[in-house]
Amino acid sequence: MRTTLDFRLVDPSGFEPGLVADVRDERRALLFDLGESVQQLAPRVLLRSTHVFVTHAHMDHFAGFDHLLALGLGRVRRLVLWGAPGFVDRVEHKLLAYSWNVVHRYQPPMVIEVHSIEADGSRRHASFSSAQGFARRDDLPTPPGGDGVLLDEALFTVRATIVDHEMPVLAFAVDEKPQLRVATDRIAALGLTTGAWLRTLKCAVLAGADDTTPIDVVWRDRDGDHRAVRRVGELRPAVLDAVEGRRIGYVTDLCFSPANVERLQRLLMDVDLLHIEAVFADAERDHAVRKNHLTARQAGEIARALRAKRVVPFHHSPRYRGREQVLRDEVRVAWQAGAA
Repeated sequence: MRTTLDFRLVDPSGFEPGLVADVRDERRALLFDLGESVQQLAPRVLLRSTHVFVTHAHMDHFAGFDHLLALGLGRVRRLVLWGAPGFVDRVEHKLLAYSWNVVHRYQPPMVIEVHSIEADGSRRHASFSSAQGFARRDDLPTPPGGDGVLLDEALFTVRATIVDHEMPVLAFAVDEKPQLRVATDRIAALGLTTGAWLRTLKCAVLAGADDTTPIDVVWRDRDGDHRAVRRVGELRPAVLDAVEGRRIGYVTDLCFSPANVERLQRLLMDVDLLHIEAVFADAERDHAVRKNHLTARQAGEIARALRAKRVVPFHHSPRYRGREQVLRDEVRVAWQAGAA
């Protein structure tokens, strides 16, 4: 079934962190994490990325910021970044590391909006414009959102919670909103053809229009042009199907603890598609504890606790290159344990 968002790992091998979410029909994308592996993405993907959600500022999750910035100068008008506590200051330090004596001439100017969730639950915001040499401005309006909501649009919502990695790290949930799909095979039964009236109908239904609301239906067939007025209550059940959205999770860099599992359950219960780190095999659990990472078995146990319908493990340790299937199998076994 066609979905609102199309997700794929930045590194298909699963070793480097990062996730791309293409927003279908909008020619735009969302990014989760900005490691150096983003250089594997085609420039057209990066240039249409409007929002980036960064789990934390370790190099393998944020070193690709410079690449995205250099590519976007003079091309991207607005880039929105979200990150963990202290993230606004970290982006400012990144920008201060360079000399910007000519960037004010670049057209179009680039504005970077940066937001962070602080450890106490408060939020910080700042903007940096190339027109002012990326000088920091703290007058950016606070975007609406509560209960962990970072972005709320007509098609989807992005939420986050803080998990523990011996430092605060963000875990993300993307909730697709219910959508209306056009049943083109049923339109002909009404003696109609497709046309701009379908968009008008969808907008009316999504806006909660009354069943008696008239829709001006204009269409063309082999007999010529036609026009008729039909009611929302007549057209909606005949040509539109409601499709429930999915919940997608992106979880990486955290220790295995009851507190972290509880936070993830509040964010991602019944997740449809869970991307979760599986760094080491469970035989190396002591090493995982020292590194504050999950073993593959622990990743599978978390997936089971979340009642995940599908699991994509990633962020494997390089020591498993060529043996990554060991980690994937370990995740699967733990996730499916006890299943009928």
